[in-house]
Amino acid sequence: MAQPVLSWSHLPNVITIARIAAVIPLTWLLVERSYGAALLVAFIAGMSDAVDGFLAKRFGWTSDLGGILDPLADKLLLLSCFFVLGSQGWLPVWLLLLVLGRDLLIVGGGVAFHYWIRPVTGEPLLVSKLNTFLQILLILLLLLDLGWREIPDQWHVAMVWAVTLSTVASGLQYVVLWGYRAVVESRPQREKQ
Repeated sequence: MAQPVLSWSHLPNVITIARIAAVIPLTWLLVERSYGAALLVAFIAGMSDAVDGFLAKRFGWTSDLGGILDPLADKLLLLSCFFVLGSQGWLPVWLLLLVLGRDLLIVGGGVAFHYWIRPVTGEPLLVSKLNTFLQILLILLLLLDLGWREIPDQWHVAMVWAVTLSTVASGLQYVVLWGYRAVVESRPQREKQ
């Protein structure tokens, strides 16, 4: 008997794919400066992230694909918001470059480690999870301010610096941790040669 193409265990990945698709309307709404509607889309995307995470953990509906798609969805949503809001002058350009640089550093380091040392499994560090949370909070706060209710400037400044510090800390922690692993794990290979 043939296996069904889709089962309930695929639901977290379906939700995550829908979250990736939400990048298009979210970006369009930001470009059009429809910040209230963009806030609603961002909120729904955030809730979908919580739902797919709950389903995956509660019912054991995890997969390698989900392990790739879930952080990809978060990054695509965040980077699209950072790009548009940064280009509109609502976020400092240096913060956009810092966030993008950190992500490129981590991805580039992961790819290098994967091909030169051994396959990499996704291991988000606690400080990286904090950084993602703070980036999401900054974007939601900014969209709330632009689309619905004015937020005190001090909150913006505090969030920009919180994101800055957590971005630098998480980037450095990845470099130190994975750099150390690369040295330790490549040593036996060099000694055999």
